[in-house]
Amino acid sequence: MPSFKLTVSDQKGKSISRELKDNDANVLLGLQVGQETDASILGMQGKIKITGGSDKSGVPMRGDVAGVPRKRILISKGVGLQDVKKGLRKRKLVRGNIISEEIYQINCKYDG
Repeated sequence: MPSFKLTVSDQKGKSISRELKDNDANVLLGLQVGQETDASILGMQGKIKITGGSDKSGVPMRGDVAGVPRKRILISKGVGLQDVKKGLRKRKLVRGNIISEEIYQINCKYDG
């Protein structure tokens, strides 16, 4: 059974953390970064939009990498890469954009 640590941020900058287990967590399996789902699993009204996440070892999810597994990709900016010089590219380990049981932490935005 999956369990996720969910960090939900609202438009004012306030964030809350919730832990989802079992049936509540099953609702999130298979969703992609950027998709919206109902916020009733958190006891809120409205919708939440998935903005990212990471697995148990801290490898970040990246929205433009399709699938579930970890991949080593060549990137020049964006998620998973800190400040680099202009023109420099690095091969970094990132996770795909689909939520699976290996994901530990999920970041969301609350619109409600």
